[in-house]
Amino acid sequence: MIELDVTKSHVLHQWKADSALIACRFSPTGDHCVSTSQDNRLQRWNIADGQKVVLEGHESWVHALTFNKTGDQLVSGGCEGRLIWWSILEAQPKAIRTVEAHAGWIRGVEISPDGAMLVSVGNDQVIRLWKADTGEKLHEWPAHERHIYSAAFHPDGQHLLTGDLLGKICVWKLSDRTLVRTLDAATLYSPNKGQNAEFGGVRSLAISPNGNEIYAAGTHKGSNPFGAVHEPLLLRFTWADGALTKSHVCDGIPGGLLYRTVALNDATVTAVSGGSSGGILLFFNATQEKEFHRAGLPSLARDMDIHAAKGLVATAHFDQHLRISALFA
Repeated sequence: MIELDVTKSHVLHQWKADSALIACRFSPTGDHCVSTSQDNRLQRWNIADGQKVVLEGHESWVHALTFNKTGDQLVSGGCEGRLIWWSILEAQPKAIRTVEAHAGWIRGVEISPDGAMLVSVGNDQVIRLWKADTGEKLHEWPAHERHIYSAAFHPDGQHLLTGDLLGKICVWKLSDRTLVRTLDAATLYSPNKGQNAEFGGVRSLAISPNGNEIYAAGTHKGSNPFGAVHEPLLLRFTWADGALTKSHVCDGIPGGLLYRTVALNDATVTAVSGGSSGGILLFFNATQEKEFHRAGLPSLARDMDIHAAKGLVATAHFDQHLRISALFA
């Protein structure tokens, strides 16, 4: 068992793709990481040696990725509204299923705790549930007034959370799709009338492994969104009653947005900031208002994933690199 020490985080590997990277996810075993890039392609990287295999099938950028529980299939969601299932472990992975899933951008795709269901959300403001193994649509319902940016299954397997542009988080009961409660994350919404811009939103949702806390990531103080002047912000809520317990601000990052947050364990939550202030890994706990550690990255980062068992963090960068960092000495 690897003893984690996030204060010792450092870049282990960096591998270059053919275009700026957008998203990344580890396989369940941690043997591979898949990234997406602005040339509409996906890359499967072998963590042991950096060997790259390219996947083609989307006609637009891909922001959403998730593996099935066994790790032999990957599902990607593109801005053209298409979900593609890939046989990801083959020497040359193939698309085994394509579904025209949404009208416009798919922002998030997640697998349920038992691996049976897949959720997809996006700009059409509709939540859709799919059978993970067949791609059959199970349910769909209009759920938000603005673009849905993020989704997360609760570890209890009975609830789904979704977050939108306005900073509204909805908690849904999966058995009948009823709305249980809403959480107020409106501080993540930064409209700018002068630029006629609606900016911000719940860019990422995460839940602690024990299910007791909810994390919502994004940005605030968007005084000049088009000029990349906005600061990272992470909100911490309790699951029991939806109360906001912490607003984790990040001083000294005038141009940053938290693209993704992941619970490393029940005590520590991690987020990645990207923007004009560069790429930064941030680590938070329940007792401190600000992050207890930050680690600068070599370039602007746009996504992040963690494989806790191996103590690894993957980051997707605008400079075309996938970087693998270690959370140990």
